[in-house]
Amino acid sequence: MLRAWLAAAFALTALPAAAAEVSSFTLDNGLQTVVIEDHRAPVVVQMVWYKVGSADEVRGKSGIAHYLEHLMFKGTKTMAPGELSKTVSANGGSDNAFTSDDYTAYFQRIAADRLDLVMKMEADRMHNLRISPDDWKTERQVILEERSQRIDSNPQAQFAEQMSAAQYQNSAYGTPIIGWRAEMEGLTREDALAWYKRYYAPNNAVLIVAGDVTPEEVKTLAQKYYGQIPANTQLPPRLRPQEPPQLAERKVDFQDPRVAQPSLMRTYLAPERNPGDQKEAAALTVLAELLGGNSQTSVLGKKLIFGSGEAIFVSAWYDGMSIDKTTFGLSVVPAADVSLPEAETALDKALADFMANGIDPDQFARIKTQIHASQIYTEDNVQGLAQRYGTALASGFSVEDVQNWPKVLEAVTPEDVMAAAKDVLNKRNAVTGYLEKPAAQEAPKQ
Repeated sequence: MLRAWLAAAFALTALPAAAAEVSSFTLDNGLQTVVIEDHRAPVVVQMVWYKVGSADEVRGKSGIAHYLEHLMFKGTKTMAPGELSKTVSANGGSDNAFTSDDYTAYFQRIAADRLDLVMKMEADRMHNLRISPDDWKTERQVILEERSQRIDSNPQAQFAEQMSAAQYQNSAYGTPIIGWRAEMEGLTREDALAWYKRYYAPNNAVLIVAGDVTPEEVKTLAQKYYGQIPANTQLPPRLRPQEPPQLAERKVDFQDPRVAQPSLMRTYLAPERNPGDQKEAAALTVLAELLGGNSQTSVLGKKLIFGSGEAIFVSAWYDGMSIDKTTFGLSVVPAADVSLPEAETALDKALADFMANGIDPDQFARIKTQIHASQIYTEDNVQGLAQRYGTALASGFSVEDVQNWPKVLEAVTPEDVMAAAKDVLNKRNAVTGYLEKPAAQEAPKQ
């Protein structure tokens, strides 16, 4: 459920077009289905992605998308609460779910000869969910406890949450996926059922099946189980509040006595990766690798860690796979004797030097080699392939967009990267945040 970090982890591991046999079809009720054949092991992954996430929530109901994700395990007309997961486990498989800003996904990984079983159960809860009067209250307490453990007890997570809230003044990306506590406490069974009825339908979903299967087998089973579910003819259009142009840098100073190591984070409002137009996103992906992809060889690593010694850690990331405007991020952990303002000054100087001097050709060639290698390594993870296609298709991309992404990355030039850097690395578009302990208070005079 982490936003930028998950996206960064997948950013450079795109699937080569010829790495796997990929086919797709759409059922009469609108369910888009993608089959990724990988016959090296008798294993299959089924993923159902709904094209709705936390950024689609109504103001005042934050957390409802994640709340329903939990309630989806509470049974149907024919399955008792928890029965789906117990059945998958009893058959040697595993299952889970996750919610993001732009989608909600459910998956099972199991032996290939059990695909019929998991497809039947997943289709069942697509349209037969039952939420008892007791379950909704119990599960609401579960998500409140999850927020306590993951966010409220973690100053780094709270800091990231405040940074997003400062970056997005109008876009729902500024609202945490798990929700604001006060609004979570008010979520009801009726809220969850209304969300389910509005968005959980085959014409608002993508089915990904990857592993030891054939398209014919998948189509037969999909027709049998999902094909009987009616489409939602009242599905609302996906219209969301947009972020206005940012006109001034914003500052966040988050202080907490639990902070063990002060750090600096800066995020810039940046263009997202768009269907059919991925060139600038590819340039920003390469830029993130150049600036902070590796602490030893990156621009910021060489300047701030092994050069001036003002930092002990640096990183850069770009969350390109989003429907609306996204962020390009930088972080610096200063050395023990360096203050956060001094670290910020050093970061600004390193960025200015980069903009003035351009890209080292040898480093650019090395980054391109790393990108090419990552495309090869990703073929070994069948669930990773399903994740990659599901993320893209649930965000409005096509199979062709996914397959063309490596070519777009390969075509990026140093000039493209510098143009993207000039466009994005502008402090008017930025939020700069300090994470630190509170300053020691002066003892009162006697």
